[in-house]
Amino acid sequence: MLQWSLLSTLVWSPGSVLLILVLLHRLCMWSWHKSHLWDLQHCSTDLTGKTAVVTGANSGIGKAVSHELARRGARVILACRNWECGQQALAEIQEASKSNCLLLGQVDLSSMASIRSFSRWLLQECPEIHLLVNNAGTCGALQQAGSARVVNVSSFRHAHGYVDEEHLTGAGKPLVFNQNYDCSKLLLTSFTGELARRLQGTGVTVNSVDPGIVYTSIMKHFSCSYRFLFWLFSFFCKDVRQGAVPVLYLSLAKELDDISGKYFSSSCRIILPAKAAQDPQVAQRLWNATVQLTNLDKMD
Repeated sequence: MLQWSLLSTLVWSPGSVLLILVLLHRLCMWSWHKSHLWDLQHCSTDLTGKTAVVTGANSGIGKAVSHELARRGARVILACRNWECGQQALAEIQEASKSNCLLLGQVDLSSMASIRSFSRWLLQECPEIHLLVNNAGTCGALQQAGSARVVNVSSFRHAHGYVDEEHLTGAGKPLVFNQNYDCSKLLLTSFTGELARRLQGTGVTVNSVDPGIVYTSIMKHFSCSYRFLFWLFSFFCKDVRQGAVPVLYLSLAKELDDISGKYFSSSCRIILPAKAAQDPQVAQRLWNATVQLTNLDKMD
């Protein structure tokens, strides 16, 4: 009787109850993903002979996406800021996918000089690009491929952002905490629609997607206290492989061949983005500001 009492106390302690709830939640998430999401394993798309560019490919969702694309036969260019981390990721993806068609390119997306240098190198290495994940700066190569996709990784957090074109130059109203993230995702979602409109009839489609709440290494940029809180919450988050599924859906699903300018939820469904992201005037102003800042109108 005493042993049963001690066992009951142990099993129903607050810590044990929390652990049981976490495990049940993870089981429910796994079951929901299996029954509701697009099934990656049943997708037969073969990417042999295709070229894909993935930015941020050295970790997180970008690395998971790169691995799956390489596994399907694509030539994958890993666009990374840190060369050493990129080399490590390339070796790991190569070993896991058994692919020899991987190439590493260095680019700092916060520097226009670096982006232009990377673009010149990329166009020399790969005149035709069939898939671009989160990098809309090489549309010329995409058009030459005849049929191509651009996948912009957005977030449900874009609904909490606001549009201020001066943020593109580092000016504008100061942003606090995670407003930088929210506003950048709103601009990306708005830009997706405008780019899709301008690429109509070229064979290039452009869509954005929310991967959901994913526990990735992006948290290393936050304070220790915030990282700890997010670690506690991570038990309720997707892992990187689950977070990569919506991105891969936009990259691989054959039923999306002619779909462009849409926003997809983390459930792989087309939904309407925030009102600000649907405003064509906002999108036009954003496009004009981007053209002016990048001197895109002066390029060949």
